[in-house]
Amino acid sequence: MSEFLRRFAADFARLDGHSLDRLDTLYSADILFRDPLHELRGLPALRGYFAGLYADLRELRFDVQGFDQVRDGEGYLRWTLSYRHPRLGGGAPIRVEGCSHLLWRDKVYRHRDYFDAGALLYEHIPLLGTMIAWLKRRLA
Repeated sequence: MSEFLRRFAADFARLDGHSLDRLDTLYSADILFRDPLHELRGLPALRGYFAGLYADLRELRFDVQGFDQVRDGEGYLRWTLSYRHPRLGGGAPIRVEGCSHLLWRDKVYRHRDYFDAGALLYEHIPLLGTMIAWLKRRLA
């Protein structure tokens, strides 16, 4: 198991809205961050994204379930994201499983998250969530 991945996961999980200055210990200045909803380039953009994320949420937690190192400088984290937003799902906790593909040298320079954007967001928006639930029932 990669010591880099273990350390990165632990440090990332400890981030909150008051510790975003620590992002530069995890990511290189030229970080490319992608997920199903965003593509960000550079540490200032990433810091701004996380600042907005923490400002809008009541709570946010990443629980890492596993690590897989593919080769030197490349690996995956498997995680569960738990969060609460006052306007989504009635403010109830929302949990989504996903994984992150990371490339690093001394710091991560590419971070790509994979998760179900519907389960994260769309299914919890009042009218849209109802339509998605209906569609899922029809397709099942």
